[in-house]
Amino acid sequence: MKIALLGYGKMGQVIERIALERGHEIVLRKDEFNTYEGLSNADVAIDFSIPAVAVDNISSCFYANVPVVSGTTGWLDRYDEMVSLCTAKKGAFLSSSNFSLGVNIFFELNEYLAKMMSKFDAYKVEMEEIHHTQKLDAPSGTAISLAKGIIKNSSYTNWTLEKPEPKQIHIEAVRIENVPGTHTVTYNSAVDVIEIKHTAHNRDGFALGAVIAAEWIVGKQGVFTMKDVLDLK
Repeated sequence: MKIALLGYGKMGQVIERIALERGHEIVLRKDEFNTYEGLSNADVAIDFSIPAVAVDNISSCFYANVPVVSGTTGWLDRYDEMVSLCTAKKGAFLSSSNFSLGVNIFFELNEYLAKMMSKFDAYKVEMEEIHHTQKLDAPSGTAISLAKGIIKNSSYTNWTLEKPEPKQIHIEAVRIENVPGTHTVTYNSAVDVIEIKHTAHNRDGFALGAVIAAEWIVGKQGVFTMKDVLDLK
């Protein structure tokens, strides 16, 4: 499989290593210094760039008729626009706040727990996410996905980084050198605490999931999530 890497930072380089280990070929390594030349030769593109260029990267894939999986966060206010363009161009698109197989199982566990806990008003939910100091957005896209999963299955209505109002989920965003990603969801009551937590040891899990998603989407048409890839629906 021929892969275009859109974004060639630390994650892009880990994705490259894992893709090569799985027998794939890299036909484009796109950073701020080069063009999209070679994109049309790719079977699939993987976007791990920055919020400012993610929409351009994804759009370019649709116009080049190349399926794209995107792990960039911080641009999702334009997600619906990209879905519409994908549909118009009969393309294939998969965006995820986190491609880690473990995190996507964690997403499912989070929703199931939220549904159970919605019956017990004595417990108040809060979240913490810890990432490396180079991460540009806060809270993380993964934390936002976790919050949305709770909101969908409870009476909570929104999340905030500030002091929460009633029915808001407080997210504490912490930045520490060399932390790949840790997410904790906590239900506190006066008598006990229930907590679920996912800790990434390195970037390999994110990269492997992205490559697996890229392998899966080739030959397909439509808009997908990691639930489709992992058959979690």
